[in-house]
Amino acid sequence: MITLFSKKCKKQEGLSTPQQALSRIEPGMNIFIGTGVAEPRTLIKAIMASKDTNLQDLTLIQILSLGDAISLDALRSGKFRLKTFFSGWVASDAISSGDVDLIPSRFSTIPSLINNRQVPVDAAIFQITPPDENGLCSLGVSVDVSRQVMTRAKLIIGEVNPDVPRTGGDTFVHISEFSVLVESCDPLPLFPVLPVQPVFDRIAAHVASVIEDGSCLAFGTGPLYDALPAHLKNRKHLGIHTPFITDAVMELINSGAVSNRRKTTFRGKSLTSYALGSKDLMKWLDRNPIVEFQSIDKVFNPFEIGRNSRFITIFPARKVDLSGRIAMHIGKSSTLSGPGQAMDFFNGAEGSPGGFTIFALPSRNLNDERNIQVSIEAFPNLMNVPDSVNMIATEYGIASLSGRTLRERAQALIEIAHPDDRLALVEEAKARHIIYADQIFLKASCHLYPSELAEQHVFKNDTVVRFRAIKPSDEEEMRRLFYRFSDQSIYYRFFTPIRTMPHTRMQEYVNVDYQDTLSIVGLVGPPGQGRIIAEARFVRHQDKPYVDAAFVVDEAYQGMGIATHLYRMLAQLAHRRGIRGMTADVLATNQAMLRVFQKGGYPIRSRFEGGSYALTISFDADKEE
Repeated sequence: MITLFSKKCKKQEGLSTPQQALSRIEPGMNIFIGTGVAEPRTLIKAIMASKDTNLQDLTLIQILSLGDAISLDALRSGKFRLKTFFSGWVASDAISSGDVDLIPSRFSTIPSLINNRQVPVDAAIFQITPPDENGLCSLGVSVDVSRQVMTRAKLIIGEVNPDVPRTGGDTFVHISEFSVLVESCDPLPLFPVLPVQPVFDRIAAHVASVIEDGSCLAFGTGPLYDALPAHLKNRKHLGIHTPFITDAVMELINSGAVSNRRKTTFRGKSLTSYALGSKDLMKWLDRNPIVEFQSIDKVFNPFEIGRNSRFITIFPARKVDLSGRIAMHIGKSSTLSGPGQAMDFFNGAEGSPGGFTIFALPSRNLNDERNIQVSIEAFPNLMNVPDSVNMIATEYGIASLSGRTLRERAQALIEIAHPDDRLALVEEAKARHIIYADQIFLKASCHLYPSELAEQHVFKNDTVVRFRAIKPSDEEEMRRLFYRFSDQSIYYRFFTPIRTMPHTRMQEYVNVDYQDTLSIVGLVGPPGQGRIIAEARFVRHQDKPYVDAAFVVDEAYQGMGIATHLYRMLAQLAHRRGIRGMTADVLATNQAMLRVFQKGGYPIRSRFEGGSYALTISFDADKEE
């Protein structure tokens, strides 16, 4: 007979009391405890409070603890010891004080440690759903190593909680596999959805800008992930392969952006091992056929992760230095806090075709201290793999590090530091010979970068070009663009034959003040990794409310309408800044550029002299210069 369970915590038919269940535990046992939200809190609290002689010299083993059931005071009683594989959340301080033992391990290897009895397990306590008419219970919101533990433990206790959602995947266990069942007296620990802070909303917008349709994503917990769905809701055919299903993942799935149809593993399913979130999330997960819970040897396996194309792992970071080293969060700041816990997904993204990793952080912390530093060697929880870090994001943009020299990395990271920190970073980087000693830095432009003009446009042959304002770190890309030009193109642009473009000259070109001089570059290729194929700029005249304009487009991309698009962008930007018109000098032989201005939509007056046309374009047809 199947019994419906109430929260009155009275003994129901076929169930034991917590004391009866715990009487079967023997001194010296290694006891595995369910993880996170699935922590069997009624039985854990009973163990903590019990003075029974059999509950002595116990070793509790848990992947992750939320900390309210297993208290530090109880740990210090000497009755038992807690071993954990996780250095974050509440375990950090306890590990540092010696009250908790950490087993350093990648999550993907933990199942084999249990299977091989390197981490022996004698008993296990799981939180489960009530059985259905077939006698099947669900492990609910935590699968991790449950299967491996159940094959090794001789005593398996189930804490039955009707609040636990019945989840799909490798979660179902027949009631006969449990040695004893106890009714839960405690509700699930829930996590309310908090308002998104503006700084994390801006960071999430930059992170989302490099995530394309068809990408496969991994989510953690925290404000960065909470902010992402609003910026990804218009994507198509995203996939989910994540340690945690959270309210943010639920929001993204419900937006229609997730189909999981382009995944290689568990196609059509959002794959996870854990759930962590609100009451609404638990209700949504109940009997939800599109969410698949599997053990961590599948979810955290870097080879399985890497089989998915465009796999993107997003990590919150605590600090970053100019070489690309990362200091991860410690304590309660993150559920993926340590390098060991991050490496499975980090390596999975490395092995994924088109995959990459993004580390994201505010430019300053809550104490208004800078998070981007010249060196973070002394910081704990250091992830010292700068050669494998692809991108870093702050509220000021994204720095792409792949394929860049240390000097170029430093320049890109300085550009996304807090504007008031950039001068000090430049000076420190010069002192350490990280960047050029003569590197130009325009302090006044730090707060003026026009990030709002970023856009993309599809041209002929489905060529996608992204446009944004030029940055000092574009020096090398602009140099490469220059050397791709023919002598004729160089002459058309600069009105003089130029053979070389050394650092001293090019850095003057890419450092603009965004007020009197504004430059827009066009890029093709993957977001965050593109190459510059076009540039347009205007320079304000000192004696009249006009700007002088010039354009250049890679010869392989000419005739596609890119120059016309750039011209219109420049004209609109200038007009919004109160500029009345534009001037340009075009050689008579450069008929293609003349047609660009003619198609631009503004009235033109031209004057021919010395083999070139002097053009004057008015934005206000009813006003004269």
